[in-house]
Amino acid sequence: MPIRPILRYPHPGLKAVCAPVTAFDSSLAELAEDLLATMRAAPGVGITAAHIGVLSRVTVLELDRAAGMRLYVNPEITWVSKETMSHAEGSVSMPGATDEVTRPRAIRFRYQDGEGAVHKDAAEGFLAICLQHEIDQLDGIFWLQRLSRLKRERLVKKWEKTQD
Repeated sequence: MPIRPILRYPHPGLKAVCAPVTAFDSSLAELAEDLLATMRAAPGVGITAAHIGVLSRVTVLELDRAAGMRLYVNPEITWVSKETMSHAEGSVSMPGATDEVTRPRAIRFRYQDGEGAVHKDAAEGFLAICLQHEIDQLDGIFWLQRLSRLKRERLVKKWEKTQD
């Protein structure tokens, strides 16, 4: 369960679209464990394989340590509510930078577990926001792209000053 290096914004790998997982084997289980260790060390509540330079559709969430890790393989949103909510978002690839992002309040989605079984589920509130954020990343959409151009430019400039 090694902690892996996290790609930092503006690394081009953060804009890459991830490929579907087809092998549900021990290497997938190891990747999930590495993602969990890396996310906890960052710290964060969600991470994708893309954040560590692995272009596979795998994400791990841990919103509550007591509830444990949730692994989502090949997640796909199938429906979004018209009702929206705003929440402060950030990224393990851009530590310390956050801003309000507005997204659908509820979603329905499909994913596979670590053994390849297909599941359909629904989420609302913070879980829905986190899933949308991580699925965006798997699709090559870094969270900054959900901000207005002005907000994005201000945030990037402020963040770059902290990187010297």
